[in-house]
Amino acid sequence: MTEAILHLTSGKGPEECRWVVARLAEAFADEAAKIGVMCEALDAQDDLPASLLMRVSGDGALAFVRERTGTILWVGESPFRPRHKRRNWFVGVALAPIAEDVPDLRDSDIDFQSMRASGPGGQHVNKTDSAVRATHRPTGLVATAQEQRSQHANRKLAKLKLAMLLEERRSGASDEVRQERWSAHQELERGNPVRTYTGPKFKLRKGG
Repeated sequence: MTEAILHLTSGKGPEECRWVVARLAEAFADEAAKIGVMCEALDAQDDLPASLLMRVSGDGALAFVRERTGTILWVGESPFRPRHKRRNWFVGVALAPIAEDVPDLRDSDIDFQSMRASGPGGQHVNKTDSAVRATHRPTGLVATAQEQRSQHANRKLAKLKLAMLLEERRSGASDEVRQERWSAHQELERGNPVRTYTGPKFKLRKGG
């Protein structure tokens, strides 16, 4: 069995792109189930998430991930602004970093604190002290995780989120630099989506 973590993000996109992230997570889960691959959200599923993480596991996980990594295009009418002329909405899908491969992230530099889970999530959020807050002392970065059913799993998820924060911090020295890089990325990738979905039912467009 193989496993990978996908990061779905709306980047600097508008509300519609966050809506696409949520619908794309559902589409990925359905597509995975049809081929015997497990694809599940690790984050709490807000209605309009700016980004979320999905664990992909099973014998076909790596092929599944390869086919979906890059820019995803959804073509359709805005669910929030029906008269809006724009019909092309882009989101990004990338492999999340492996926490153990991030050189600045050492267990000795992380303070883990257990806390009671709270907020949205319904039956999937534990009411016990299984939630975890992870603080990276050298940088002051903080990540929390409460979506998993055990404290051990939430520690792993919080550490993964710290790894992503550190990688983001490393890749862009400032918000301005990150904005420039995102704009350049969008200009390069918008014309070449790895997958295209259409309409309110998120139908996959063959050949695109």
